[in-house]
Amino acid sequence: MMSAPVAQDSLLTGFDEFTAARASEPAWLLTRRDRAAATFRAEGLPTTRDEEWRYTPITGITDVAPQPVAAGPVEAETLDGFLFRDFGGPQLVFVNGHFAAALSQQQALPAGIRVSSIAALLHSDPETLHRHLGTAIQFRQQGFTALNDAWFTDGAAIVVEANAAISTPVHLLYFSTGAAASYPRTLVIAGANSQVSIVESFAGTDTAYVTNAITEVISAEGAHVDHYKVNRESLRAHHVASTHLHLARASVFGTHNISLGGRLTRNDINATLDGEGIECTINGLYLADGDRVVDTHTAIDHAKPHCRSFEIYKGVLDGRSRGVFNGKIFVREDAQKTDAKQTNQVLLLSDDATIDTKPQLEIYADDVKCTHGATVGQLNAEALFYLRARGIGEQDARALLIHAFAESVVENIRIDAVRHALEQVLLARLPIRE
Repeated sequence: MMSAPVAQDSLLTGFDEFTAARASEPAWLLTRRDRAAATFRAEGLPTTRDEEWRYTPITGITDVAPQPVAAGPVEAETLDGFLFRDFGGPQLVFVNGHFAAALSQQQALPAGIRVSSIAALLHSDPETLHRHLGTAIQFRQQGFTALNDAWFTDGAAIVVEANAAISTPVHLLYFSTGAAASYPRTLVIAGANSQVSIVESFAGTDTAYVTNAITEVISAEGAHVDHYKVNRESLRAHHVASTHLHLARASVFGTHNISLGGRLTRNDINATLDGEGIECTINGLYLADGDRVVDTHTAIDHAKPHCRSFEIYKGVLDGRSRGVFNGKIFVREDAQKTDAKQTNQVLLLSDDATIDTKPQLEIYADDVKCTHGATVGQLNAEALFYLRARGIGEQDARALLIHAFAESVVENIRIDAVRHALEQVLLARLPIRE
């Protein structure tokens, strides 16, 4: 096998010293790190020759030093725009991948849920990490997953006991400072018949940093998990993230992915529906302008019968920006009575914006209902004329139509504080004069 290029090898510079300094970690974790480093040396980073990355060059990622850095000083005021007002639950802040207790808004949680940093759980309950960490990863991002496995230092662990219905939401804010790389890790373990709502936010200072994040959700039988991800990274940042879902019988999972930041954003969402009666919803919205790139790859694996999946992804592209959407639905041979719907809709606001969309169905069962489709276009000329005929200026009429297009995703967010904050962001991005 050919070795990775020198520039990619540099992403493991200092790894031996890093692991030596963490010699107190359990043997299983150190072995996992070594195995991940070996995998990366063999695979390297993807290039545009790889089918899954053919439209998404990762130029710039190798320019940032790979070693995790310490949590630099951050003023509380810096985070004001990224923490949600009247959230009603704990908001945990991680700076450069490290838990920052002084910046977090912690509060008492009801019985039945544990929320902690992974570093803390490694000391208090390492067996839970050993048993669950990495088990939901069935689809691997070439190279990036291995880098996170090798370098991650901290993240959030949320453990919900069986039959615990947690109405208090949890917000995790991953904030980056300086031109460095961070490797956030989120692990959610939802016990049988439990219920929980989780928000992940990603943001940072106006620098060219790299975020390489992994989120795992392991949902037991009958569990309900509401998940939200908000990307407000620096417009100079590279954000590469994968979300891995393992869903058991009769569980219900929904995620809403709102992407507003990043020079390059790559989101992989991979779900395994490993039991009957599962319902999985994957929705997303992204806005991009300038020369920014937003790439979304989703894979929903219907491994068992009588499951439903719903997916709506919307994009708004302006300037010379590029969008990529690749949505795959697998229906296994035994997964009869599958009901799967997938839709990708994109607005192109300029002649130079481009979208590459590829919804896919791969079906091996014969008693299923599966649909997929993509719609790409510009603002509706008739609707624009209708608004202008009623005295609304062209700029405001366009903003109203764009806002209505995007709002149909945001309005499905069930946490009021998050929905209201994102509505304000949309209004700021698409100003409408009184």
